[in-house]
Amino acid sequence: MRGWWREISGLVLPVACGGCGSPRTELCEECGAALAEVPRRVRPAPEPAGLPVVHAAAPYENAVRAMLLAHKERGALGLAGALGGALASAVRAGAGQEGGAAPLLLVPVPSARRATAARGHDPARRIALAAAAELRRGGTPARVLPVLRQRRAVADQAGLGARERQANLAGALTVAAGCPRLLDGGGVVLVDDLLTTGASLAEAARAVGAAGHAGTGAAAGLRAAVVAASPTAFEINRN
Repeated sequence: MRGWWREISGLVLPVACGGCGSPRTELCEECGAALAEVPRRVRPAPEPAGLPVVHAAAPYENAVRAMLLAHKERGALGLAGALGGALASAVRAGAGQEGGAAPLLLVPVPSARRATAARGHDPARRIALAAAAELRRGGTPARVLPVLRQRRAVADQAGLGARERQANLAGALTVAAGCPRLLDGGGVVLVDDLLTTGASLAEAARAVGAAGHAGTGAAAGLRAAVVAASPTAFEINRN
């Protein structure tokens, strides 16, 4: 019901830019430009073991931070297209020249069940669907495979440090039964809206790797892409 109400309210309530709050537009030109930077590889510090190569479209600050929070927490679902476009550019940057006939398989990192229920939607999955559509429009075969599941409850990540987040998420994800074979259908890219400590993506990579050991080649060449990463993750990569 909450997800339905947010879809309807977005059509009838006055709109404001998700980045700066300017009236009468869901995303102004200036804030949209903040998502149009050249994606770069990012590395958190400390870097968790098992983290795949990650590309991000923009630093998590200012308008980009506001847009991601508006989409995730305040139901500004119309921003998914712009955020998905930014994610698509990060996916392309990570794929490099490895594209081909096989599709890119975007595997979103799932939100906790209670968070999804409270928000009325799964932000990473929604952005991943928009990114896959953008990739296809550009001639790159892509589809979303939401195969990761939480197999145990985890604590709220807010306020936790890097090591605490890693401990909180260790062993929390798994590939759903019957789904590992689906990951053999193309190049697997883990996707999320945001990278901070890298703990979520590292755990997602571990889960996909475990599925690979069970009989799929999904873990080979695994990479990841996000809309945004902490500014320090960009700075470290310059050194």
